[in-house]
Amino acid sequence: MTEEQPLISVAFHAFMQEAPGHSKVWGEMVQGLSAASALDKKTSALAYLSVLAAVGLQSGVPFHARAARENGASREEVISAVLLGLPAAGHGVTRSLPAALEAYDGS
Repeated sequence: MTEEQPLISVAFHAFMQEAPGHSKVWGEMVQGLSAASALDKKTSALAYLSVLAAVGLQSGVPFHARAARENGASREEVISAVLLGLPAAGHGVTRSLPAALEAYDGS
């Protein structure tokens, strides 16, 4: 990713910086849910990408595309995860594809 396009959104960065108590609790909740999941880390990262694309939360896509890659997902698996929601959520999922691929392909 370029410096102009960080892995986390400006909004999430502000959340972490300006509300450290809230962001700490948020992080603990996320870690707890991850620990409770029966999915392996790669599958979980790909599923999360699918959800983000389906609900149109593109700001989280770069971070989670990189997480998918770091947990062993191939580029093709990331593409498939983003596009998985096409039948249920429609063509809007394609808006997340460029950010996912840029993050995946980045260093």
